[in-house]
Amino acid sequence: MDEMEIQTELSDSNQVPLLKDTEQESGNSNGASNDVQDQDLAESNSSDTSQQLSKRMQRKIRKREQWLANLPAKRAKEREKYKLKRQAARANNEVLPSRKKLKECTMANSSCKVRVCIDLDFDDLMNPRDIGKCVKQMMRCYTLNRRTENPMQLYFTSFNGKSEQEMNKNNGYMNWDVHFEKNAYTDVFSKDEIIYLSSESDNIISDLDDTKVYIIGGLVDHNAHKGLCHRLAEEKKIAHAQLPISEFLDLKSRKVLTIDHVFEILLGVSQGLSWKDAFLKVLPQRKGAIVKEENSSDTCTDVKNSENACINTENTFTHKELSALSEVNKIEVEEKLSET
Repeated sequence: MDEMEIQTELSDSNQVPLLKDTEQESGNSNGASNDVQDQDLAESNSSDTSQQLSKRMQRKIRKREQWLANLPAKRAKEREKYKLKRQAARANNEVLPSRKKLKECTMANSSCKVRVCIDLDFDDLMNPRDIGKCVKQMMRCYTLNRRTENPMQLYFTSFNGKSEQEMNKNNGYMNWDVHFEKNAYTDVFSKDEIIYLSSESDNIISDLDDTKVYIIGGLVDHNAHKGLCHRLAEEKKIAHAQLPISEFLDLKSRKVLTIDHVFEILLGVSQGLSWKDAFLKVLPQRKGAIVKEENSSDTCTDVKNSENACINTENTFTHKELSALSEVNKIEVEEKLSET
């Protein structure tokens, strides 16, 4: 091979990478331009999409984005609250069950056999937003019960409508330690063991009975259907009663409570709290609960007795005066007779 051929091959070999580099640079420039075009296209599509969305939907999207942005701070706040709760419990020498132990605290293993049922037969009376609130209160009832060392026996009846559809948004709920019943509570329990809780009832619960099942109306209506649960219980000739709030507290507002508040009060009493302590622990401040004086009746009785004593004293004093006057009159009469 002569020198001319070697130089030609070298030049050819040197030209190959040059051509490749040139193609790569042109490809990169084209790719960059394509990326810019794609980005512009995406922005235009997003702008077109935002223009197509209604203002209400845009507000929902912004609210969702804001909620996701605030989620880490919310989780940190919940962890700090849990930490402070445990510290306060240790300071008061309270023994809180560990997470490992709580996993073993199922309804089947619980020593508490008090049954509480949430009646979900009111889906048609609630709008989607109120159904969502109802499901959230149900979830809180489950959480409270699950974190208790001796949970109550919790039932969800008429679980077959919109409430079930709303609950389906929460994955894994079918694995909860809850009795899910598609039938109505009247089909699940015998009539003689049912007590429907209603603030309009004239009957008052004194103690929780293991042989009874306490029904909580799963209705979020903002007083749109006032007295409905009580009326339905009367029509079905089912026993009904109210919590003994009026025996211990004076409320500024009505005695109607949310589903989870009623459940939490029953749960506290089932775990050994007194009714008064359970009310004070659960009732929100907006209810303006004022504790009634325990000795108010005794005080009234003492006041009445003292008043009667004063009246008797006055009457006794009056009788003495009358007897004294009669003696004076008798002496005067005798003197007049002796003079004559």
